[in-house]
Amino acid sequence: MSEEIEVCIVGAGPVGATLAATLATAGVRVAVVDAAPLPPMELPEFDGRAYAIAATSRHLLDAAGVWALLPQAPGPIRHIRVVDGAPGEPASRLGLDFDAADTGGDPFGWMVEARSLRVALNARMAGLEHLTLYAPAQADVARDETGATIRLSTGQSLRARLVVGAEGRNSLLRRQAGIGATRFDYHQLGIVGAIAHERPHEQAALEQFLPNGPFAQLPLAPSAGHPNASAIVWSEKRALAERFLALPDEAYGREIERRMGSHLGRVTPIGRRWSYPLAAMHAARYADTRLALVGDAAHGIHPIAGQGLNLGFRDVAVLAELVVEAIAAGQDAGGAGLLARYQAARRPDALLMLGATHALERLFGNSLPPLRIARRLGLAAVQRMPALKQFFAKRAMGFGSATGGLLEGRGLVSLPR
Repeated sequence: MSEEIEVCIVGAGPVGATLAATLATAGVRVAVVDAAPLPPMELPEFDGRAYAIAATSRHLLDAAGVWALLPQAPGPIRHIRVVDGAPGEPASRLGLDFDAADTGGDPFGWMVEARSLRVALNARMAGLEHLTLYAPAQADVARDETGATIRLSTGQSLRARLVVGAEGRNSLLRRQAGIGATRFDYHQLGIVGAIAHERPHEQAALEQFLPNGPFAQLPLAPSAGHPNASAIVWSEKRALAERFLALPDEAYGREIERRMGSHLGRVTPIGRRWSYPLAAMHAARYADTRLALVGDAAHGIHPIAGQGLNLGFRDVAVLAELVVEAIAAGQDAGGAGLLARYQAARRPDALLMLGATHALERLFGNSLPPLRIARRLGLAAVQRMPALKQFFAKRAMGFGSATGGLLEGRGLVSLPR
């Protein structure tokens, strides 16, 4: 006998797990399948990874019951400085400054350690009666017009109205559905990690546009071991990045200071160093018969604006709202009409973000003097236009013309028990 559920989510990463928690919180019967076991509930040592969670994404995590379970306080981002420069040069005075006081006082976002979000997601999924987790388990999925059958390597069988592919950029479900994807290789590595520094960051982030790729310093919450600490996201040409990653801590810290400047004093790398190849990716479709793609299974963007995970959370919000509304109205939670509405809602936003991040990378990843002067004058011009500044600030927080419902903090309507 197959267990009857409404939605089966394949992939228990941050996007898939948040979708599962959101749906189950509303009363939707959900199963989550992941090929790997979930990381343990115990907090490991800090590993250097953290997520920039936009204000709208925090609303979603609140609605899913995840935010309140974070075992460590997140670090708010209340100031953002954007400058154009080059390693070793003094920072240009022609930059762009954002202050949360100018947009109502709420933080632009929060820095949440990866281990902290994982623990909160694990705890939330374990506590939801409408959610069943199968991990580790392989899923063999068969879809047709009547529904989807999911046969697990553990021997169980599930019958669902909708299957969600949340397995990342190499999504097997996307490939099995014959959905193509367009890719663009930036020939860069993204370096992710954390640093301790002498001076407090005052909840301020720095986005430094450099010829080989952007460098971001993002404020972490203080901890017992590191009262002054920040995350870094550093894009660099592949050969140079590999050389920097192999440096001892002291030399590696000096390279970070060359890019970041000396405003935080001496820096010391902490945690592990992580790296990954940078490429843009966009699926030709976000849906197929009884299938929806979310997060990196549907799109991948350059980290120049720090919006990759937040873009996936916007997929979660839209799909969760559509599924709950359909079930509440006695309609099919995996029907063609619902999937068409999901794709129509999400593809334009993702394409806009992909195009914007690509254009920024192309514009700022160039060291020609006339173009550098034009960039700096452009940043200075925006600095003098309050309405335009506020527009960009709201975008950084995740708000846009299509933002509503969960992302605005309105919450989901619970289904009758």
